[in-house]
Amino acid sequence: MKVDFYELGTVDNQKLKFGVVAAYSKGKLVLVRHKDRNTWEMPGGHREDGEDINDAGRRELVEETGAKDFSIKPNCEYSVTRDGVSSYGRLFYSEISSFDELPHLEIAEVKLFTEVPKELTYPEIIPRLLHHTHLTIL
Repeated sequence: MKVDFYELGTVDNQKLKFGVVAAYSKGKLVLVRHKDRNTWEMPGGHREDGEDINDAGRRELVEETGAKDFSIKPNCEYSVTRDGVSSYGRLFYSEISSFDELPHLEIAEVKLFTEVPKELTYPEIIPRLLHHTHLTIL
């Protein structure tokens, strides 16, 4: 598996299928646990048909964390290549100052971390996305 990063606007918008958010609150990393898994992941998901990729990132953040007051901005675009097939997405950075009730959708739990946990849904991808975001926001 290979993860590559690209400057904003350099990947064809139609190729961007995912909006994933590196979210932080009070200096801690915000990760979510899907109701069907015991592992942690970054808030994010598939872009809906006809949805702007920036709107997808914002929607996924709210749906998966219950974020109420927050800032969110695009960080970069990325690709994940497995078995010669690439998937593209936009990576966002968010600071959440307050949370509302978690919508009753697919997320069972939201947790703030001081370190990246070992129990990750996508252990080959998440650390790379977080590392890239950290490097570019400093």
